[in-house]
Amino acid sequence: MKYMNLLIICSLLFLLTGCSSSSSQDLYTSKIGLLLPHTIDDQGWNSKGYRGMLKVQSSLNMEILMREDTSTYESVSTAVQEFVREDVSLIIGHSHIYADIFMMLKDEYPDIHFVSFNGDVEGDNITSLHFEGYAMGYFAGMLASELSETETIGVIGAFQFQPEVQGFKDGAIFHNPNTTVLVDYVDSWINKDKAITIFHDMKEEESDIFYPAGDGFHIDIIEEVKKEGLHAIGYVGDQLDLGESVILTSTVQEVEDLYEYIAKQYLSGELASGNQYFDFQEGVISLGEFGQEVPEETVQWLTEVVDTYIETSELPNEHTNVSY
Repeated sequence: MKYMNLLIICSLLFLLTGCSSSSSQDLYTSKIGLLLPHTIDDQGWNSKGYRGMLKVQSSLNMEILMREDTSTYESVSTAVQEFVREDVSLIIGHSHIYADIFMMLKDEYPDIHFVSFNGDVEGDNITSLHFEGYAMGYFAGMLASELSETETIGVIGAFQFQPEVQGFKDGAIFHNPNTTVLVDYVDSWINKDKAITIFHDMKEEESDIFYPAGDGFHIDIIEEVKKEGLHAIGYVGDQLDLGESVILTSTVQEVEDLYEYIAKQYLSGELASGNQYFDFQEGVISLGEFGQEVPEETVQWLTEVVDTYIETSELPNEHTNVSY
């Protein structure tokens, strides 16, 4: 009888171990589907999403399926169906536009976890990742107002909902109340012609530093800035390589690191539904390298300002007893 009991226990342990190993292996080899609103050759947001998936593929050995230029409900729905047929279990929409679409689709696919950016979501099997852009814009504005020779700077936004645009204006005026901040919107991420027109209009108003806050036109604006011998602050990625004498710094969103974090959370079964927020404190937003036109004392000053924000979560205007 003792022998029989031992045999049963060993058999159960073998089965449980086998099930656990199989489940872990199935999860580890899960596939991710990536939806991009535009193409990966924009040198900005979409290319960072693509590079983020390459990092996940390399570090976590996950298979990646991708669809570019997918931005309508119909195209997204079709892509999701294709992903499901390919046994994809995690779908990431690399834009705020996917939040509403995923909200409409998620109940049809309860075994899929949907992830989008910067859009409000609620319910099970859906997560939205929010880059807190206000602070990065704030610090960019402080730097621009510090270095502007004309005391006129310009920010070219894509849409009015971008917190980094308001942050840029607020940071600039806080640091130097005499600064004139020109603000205009392209109403598109990719309308390069309109963005360039806005740039020239701002240049006519004597703006000498520009913050092109649109991932589909920022490179074109930087090239125009370079032609005119002016200065710019890079957007989304560290863009010092576009001109060390042109770029003052960049507001960097570390999409690659965030994607790896999300994939690890998913694989471990810890990816929470709902809205998640990320800022400097989480290490996924930062200022890029400083250009050669930024004095060392300015670099030290702004670095200290950013470090204080990381430690306290308070912006300079919230420190009433500190001079900036």
